Amino acid sequence: MIHDDIADFATALPPMSGLMGLDFGEKTIGVAVSDRLGGVATPLETVRRKKFTLDSGRLLEIIAGRELGGIILGLPRNMDGTEGPRCQSTRAFARNLSRLTEVPIGFWDERLSTVAAERALLEADTSRKRRAEVIDHVAASYILQGALDRLRHIKNG
Repeated sequence: MIHDDIADFATALPPMSGLMGLDFGEKTIGVAVSDRLGGVATPLETVRRKKFTLDSGRLLEIIAGRELGGIILGLPRNMDGTEGPRCQSTRAFARNLSRLTEVPIGFWDERLSTVAAERALLEADTSRKRRAEVIDHVAASYILQGALDRLRHIKNG
């Protein structure tokens, strides 16, 4: 089930299960996962997009293997908060994915997540080649961490 509101998403989550964060792009999908307590997001891998069946198959494999309880998908809004074509394709991907899994799917505003990831990698003195390899799943961890922090705030009132 897809939840536009993070509070609704929070109520749909099973207790003590980790989450998957996704940075959905035209060529790649950055994947990050959290611990079962929902405290820390960790970059996991970048899936090179081929076709939906293969891409979703890999994501579902990760969900099953790590017993994850929810998916946070970065929503690439424009800087003024409006939704453009990239948001539409992200929402379409979420709809297609929701047909294959019972795991709740939520959205998180991902504006500037790639910028933050790039900055962190530059500060860590990561080579240009290595940055290109890891930027998507590092961005996914920024998206997921933002959502985890908000979810923790919702739970703790």
